[in-house]
Amino acid sequence: MTDSSKKTFIASNIIFLGLVSFFTDISTEMVYPILPLYLSSVMGASPTIIGIIEGIAESLASVIKLFSGIIADKYGNKKRMAFFGYSSSVLNKIVLLLSTTWAGILVARIIDRFGKGIRTTPRDALIAESSNKSQLGKAYGLHKGLDLLGTAIGILLAYIILSKNESDYGKIFLYSLIPAIIGVICIIFVKDNKEKIAQKNVSFNLKSIDKRLKIFLVFIFIFTLGNSSNAFILLRMYNAGFTAQNAILLYFLYNGIASVLSFPFGQLSDRIGRKNILCVGYFLYGIVYLGIGLFSNKIVFIVLFVIYGFYTALTTGIERALIVEIVPETQKASSLGLHSAIVGLGLLPASIIAGILWDLMGQSMPFIFGGIMAFITSIGIFILLSKKNIKHGVRQHCT
Repeated sequence: MTDSSKKTFIASNIIFLGLVSFFTDISTEMVYPILPLYLSSVMGASPTIIGIIEGIAESLASVIKLFSGIIADKYGNKKRMAFFGYSSSVLNKIVLLLSTTWAGILVARIIDRFGKGIRTTPRDALIAESSNKSQLGKAYGLHKGLDLLGTAIGILLAYIILSKNESDYGKIFLYSLIPAIIGVICIIFVKDNKEKIAQKNVSFNLKSIDKRLKIFLVFIFIFTLGNSSNAFILLRMYNAGFTAQNAILLYFLYNGIASVLSFPFGQLSDRIGRKNILCVGYFLYGIVYLGIGLFSNKIVFIVLFVIYGFYTALTTGIERALIVEIVPETQKASSLGLHSAIVGLGLLPASIIAGILWDLMGQSMPFIFGGIMAFITSIGIFILLSKKNIKHGVRQHCT
């Protein structure tokens, strides 16, 4: 592959992968912010039931990511796996339209998260393979920016539809099918890197995982125990006096800020390193969750959601860039999948714990607990991942 054709491959792949996520997230986020209210007001589900639904769905997605990553590294079929995974978003909307009980919503969420588990690690590995090593933060930041822009647009569309009819959930489910289908079509234009597929005969050995990655994953698990579903934040907003429309609009603000900041923060991580930026992000998360738990003032909530947008931009794409630059070339998808599996192991108990704390000790307790876990993570990673172990723009791994 010549230098010019390689640059074209890199640019087009990252852009098309970003567009796939952009349209899929429009579809997903037209639905996701209204599901807690739909479950509680229409289906009669309690906070504990909502926690179980979200915990099962998200945990399933995260655990599947490990196996999809191993398969993608071994067989090099990243594009096909991504296509299959994104197609589930279409099926998910159809099941939502047909569901009449919270059990049906659970099935729909499982289908959606199963697809996310199949597609995410192959997609993230394709981004790594389509990026220059010195610009991983930039590449993941661009992708995440498009991803979050789709999220923001999806939320705004849900807001517009609900503003006309507060209970018109079926119309939202129906309209969300359109961007889901467009997202699947965009995958056709993504190209597998044939040079990377030639390295497919590899095996993933947990014993050989880099020590720094193990340390990072331990703290990610601690953080995840306090990182319950955003469904609880939405419920907290409703109870603080936000209407469904205003809660969705605030969720839009959060995602819009994260979308705008993801790319510049990704570029910044290429220059100054991932660790410090991640630690700031986790610390800000702790502030947001403590604030949500301790205050019910609407102005305070708006400020906290602005900070929440900073947290997302500081962490989501940069976590992936950190992992990719640590691990061997042939284990990118597997290691990204392992990270997601660790998150999955924490997500189910996190959402169940949040639901129980809410029911037994009040709606503030899940957020106070989450804030404490975030502070522990921020401090722990800052101390244990020293600058000499994780250098920006340089991929170091055990040989």
